[in-house]
Parts: sequence; C-alpha cells; structure tokens
Amino acid sequence: MAEKPLLKRGLGRGLSALMADLGSDLAKEAAPPAPAAATVPVPRSPDRLMPIESLRPNPDQPRRTFEPAALEELAASLKSKGVIQPLIVRPDPHEPTAWQIVAGERRWRAAQKAGLTEVPVIVRDYDDAELLEIAIIENIQRDDLNPIDEGAAYKSLIDRFGHSQEQVASALGKSRSHVANQMRLLNLPREVQQMVADRTISAGHARPLIGHPRALDLARRIAEKGLSARDAERIAKVAEAEKARRARAEKDADTRAIEGELSAALRMAVRIDHGAAGEGGRMTITYKDLDQLDELLRRLSGG
Repeated sequence: MAEKPLLKRGLGRGLSALMADLGSDLAKEAAPPAPAAATVPVPRSPDRLMPIESLRPNPDQPRRTFEPAALEELAASLKSKGVIQPLIVRPDPHEPTAWQIVAGERRWRAAQKAGLTEVPVIVRDYDDAELLEIAIIENIQRDDLNPIDEGAAYKSLIDRFGHSQEQVASALGKSRSHVANQMRLLNLPREVQQMVADRTISAGHARPLIGHPRALDLARRIAEKGLSARDAERIAKVAEAEKARRARAEKDADTRAIEGELSAALRMAVRIDHGAAGEGGRMTITYKDLDQLDELLRRLSGG
C-alpha cells in the first residue's frame, strides 16, 4: 500500500479534536464498530498499513496489565477478521525509523499472537502532552475502570489540560453531573477511596459519606452488614444527627443556662459553641424573618 504523507495539524487541537482521532479506537476491539452516537466522533479510515516490528509501545501507557485470556480471544478474532480498528501512532522520539503506539497497544499485542505481519494505523504528530492526554482519555473508556480512577482521570483532564467539566462530559458522552460526582469521590478519606476502588463498597454507598467525620467507620459498617446505598444514606444522616445531639448534651449547665437567658431576652434562638482550646468560641443567633433581624440590629446599635 502506498504510504500517505504524515498528517500535520497545529498544536492546541483541543479535546474534541483528540476525541475525533480516538473515535474508532474507543469502540469494542473484538466486534464491528457500532453506529456512532451524537457525541461520539465518526471513526477515521487508516492512513496506511505498517509492519508490526516497526511499532513500539508507549512507555507511559497507564494500562500495564493485559489479561492473557482476553488477549488470546482477541488474537483469535484478529486472525479470522483482521484488525478492524486502526491503531494510532506517532513518530518515535527515540528511534528515527520506529513508530510509537499512542492508542491500540492491546490490538498490537494480539496481532503478534495472531501471526499478523502488519496492521492499519492512523499517523499523528502528537507532542508528549497530547500523548498523555490521549492516554488518560483511553484509560477512562476501560470497562473495568473503578470509580476512583475514573474520577482521578477526569480531574487530570481538568486540572492539567484546562478543560471544563462541561467539555469533558460532552467529549466523552457523559453527563456533567456524572463527571462531578465521580470527582467528588476524591474528597473521601484515602481508606474509603480504596474500599470503593476495590469495590468493597460502591460509589452509591460512598457518596453520602463525603465530608462526614466518621466516613471510615461508617464505610466499614456498610461493608460488614452488606447495606444498600439507601441504607448508607440513612445511617450517614443518623450519625450526623447523633453527633449534633451529643455536642448539645456535652455542654455544661452554665453554658446551657446562658443560652436560655439570651434566647429569652432576644426572643430568638441562641447557641454557644466553645472553642476546642477552651478560649473563645462562637455564638449563633437564629432569626425567623427580616423583622426579627431588624429588631436585633436595633438592639445591638442601642436604638
């Protein structure tokens, strides 16, 4: 096959352009490509056939493990049907005559097992930053990706490459709320994140625990009792209410008496919380409407 010239495009392609190149690569490898959805780019035709021995894996590929049984299954499919989805490659920065795999390393490995001598490729001149960006995008598409790694991948696209949640969601065919919810899981304690990553508890179990001071204890209880996500939300609320009740009960009699006197004098609810060091604290006055607020301001100003 005659080789086409290397396709050149300017830098700063943006997420949608990278997704256009990945459109065919994100389809299932062992099956014919499904019709593209409105948010999924149309698959690209290969630029050329390239000898397998001229390709090199990406040393920064996030996916380090390739399941042997799945590779054998894919190899059997490639032996009978050939490589349907082109690999994406770029000139290898370390070997002038070689090409580095940007996306499709699993197909390349399976093609070798199938005894193929060449594979179809799409050639791009990605720089190192774009290579990393595509590796993250491809990683998000893995069926076995856990919610914590998924959230971390979204965060990388947003923090490292300046994309917004809306841009990431639109390009990947996700809802913005899904992207935001997966990223919120990163606010959990590390031990709880690991439980979600190990699928000891689900993301639905973990979300009610975000920001909860007893998140780890509650997560362990959820796992031990096999509770549902609805149960997890309920016990998180109960634990929060119990914490507030205990805080009120732990106040000394003098503090409670002062709260009562001030509440009676102001005709508004007053709460006093002492600081942890025993010096200073916070007094909260709750008013029911703007008239009460005006009355409070009048009293404080001596009017």
